[in-house]
Amino acid sequence: MSSFTISGNLVDVHQQEIYAAEVRVEDGKIISINRRSQDSQPSKPHEQVFILPGFIDSHVHIESSMLVPSEFARLAVVHGTVATVSDPHEIANVCGMEGVDFMIDNGKTVPFKFNFGAPSCVPATVFETAGAALDSNDVTKLLQRDEIKYLSEMMNFPGVLHGDSEVMKKINAAHRLLKPVDGHAPGLRGEQAKQYIAAGITTDHECFTSEEALDKLQNGMKIIIREGSAARNFDALIGLLNEYPNQMMFCSDDKHPDSLVVGHINQLCARAVAKGVDIFKILKAACVNPVLHYHLDVGQLRVNDPADFVVCKDLERFEVVKTYINGELVAENGRSNINSQPTQTVNNFSCNKKVPQDFEITTVDEGEILSSNWFHANSPEGFAIPVIEALDGQLITNRISMEIQPGETRLRANAYQDILKIVVVNRYHDAPVAKAFIKNFGLKRGALASSVAHDSHNIVAVGVDDQSICDAVNGVIDDRGGICCVDGSRTEGLALPVAGLMSPDDGYLVAERYAALDLLAKDMGSTLSSPFMTLSFMALLVIPHLKLSDLGLFDGDKFEFVTAAG
Repeated sequence: MSSFTISGNLVDVHQQEIYAAEVRVEDGKIISINRRSQDSQPSKPHEQVFILPGFIDSHVHIESSMLVPSEFARLAVVHGTVATVSDPHEIANVCGMEGVDFMIDNGKTVPFKFNFGAPSCVPATVFETAGAALDSNDVTKLLQRDEIKYLSEMMNFPGVLHGDSEVMKKINAAHRLLKPVDGHAPGLRGEQAKQYIAAGITTDHECFTSEEALDKLQNGMKIIIREGSAARNFDALIGLLNEYPNQMMFCSDDKHPDSLVVGHINQLCARAVAKGVDIFKILKAACVNPVLHYHLDVGQLRVNDPADFVVCKDLERFEVVKTYINGELVAENGRSNINSQPTQTVNNFSCNKKVPQDFEITTVDEGEILSSNWFHANSPEGFAIPVIEALDGQLITNRISMEIQPGETRLRANAYQDILKIVVVNRYHDAPVAKAFIKNFGLKRGALASSVAHDSHNIVAVGVDDQSICDAVNGVIDDRGGICCVDGSRTEGLALPVAGLMSPDDGYLVAERYAALDLLAKDMGSTLSSPFMTLSFMALLVIPHLKLSDLGLFDGDKFEFVTAAG
């Protein structure tokens, strides 16, 4: 490896100092940091830059970028990201251990520090059809590997609270191997939160309010501030960083490719500065706390550390000039120096194409209505059915109702009232289609479909009519995974042949294609800031309040079905 010296204003986060310095790098490590007088040599323009530790995304599903790890790295380094704490939960739900191996092996092909976890919840629940299952023995085998740094988010918080045997075996294996356990407990407060934390679960990235985050912080948990393409909690939580700088980190969780092209953790640093948060507290969350918590082999801009650092123009916008990983210049002036790598594909996709009749919703006679959980009396003149209300920028949904009149035999979407049909199609084998209604997607015509559908990644679709929904679903089936827009006779899609989640193609081209589909969805009337990202979470049963899996409409509060598929 080459040796070099770089000069600038060094940001020492540990000592909370900023001073002019020369950093000497040899064989991928920092061998010296020499403080120098501002007048020791003539000032040069490049010496006005700031040298600081590289940024770390403390919780991310690489799969949600629709890029394989090697392509994710190509885009992320441009923004100063040198490492991620990556949960391969999505591909594990599709392909099991083979999927986790794929992520690790592909990540090793590029100079980037991926730190993968052992997925704790595969499948996420028993109320959906996944492509694989990882029991406590599988999880223990993963945790024994050096590449696996932690137990990924324990979404089954009821299992923790009730001492479920399999859940506790997974947690105990992580503790025995001295690896931290990530949490996932949206809305959990008070004594239940204390019990969850007491089980040895150390983080949560699911807090929606500052009150919830404060409750968990005061009980010793670390809070990861999430700002992704769908779930955005930065504004609600950033005020806590001033008081709890040692217990907070930043993450994107799920970030689509067009968003990754624009920025990453550096954007959160800039927004935190604009909120008046102390710069050293910001950089603790962005650069230091993840290394300490997860025991990462990532440099902290100290002598003998790996040379993982970035050069920024300023400490306000955090525009990155250069990114170094192990002393290698991986990005410079907005361009990535990481080359695309050949990628093998893994997948698990086996279902036949559908016909419009598969998506019809028919009513039942009055006697059946009165005994049904789905249809319930609303007035003497009519009946009502539950409707999912999607919320822009949130993973949670509301439960509202739609009235139907006696004598209606077939229920249709009503684009005028923004009540659309939502369906989930089993991708792993042919089965009855799950159907319901949803509000707030805003489509005036056509349909959207995606095989990115957390957590089991069946095909989820929303549309204004059965023919459009059918065409969109069949577009995904033709590609054995992907996203699809249908607008009348026009069908546009993005194939995701790697597990139905990721494209092996150039990340910038994938981002461009995705951005075009996002614009098309909005042209079709969607009012959501990220329609496909929001769509992908409408089957996520572990987030309240009402969701749809391939097995039926699901009440996330009672943790039971409202109605079955078919």
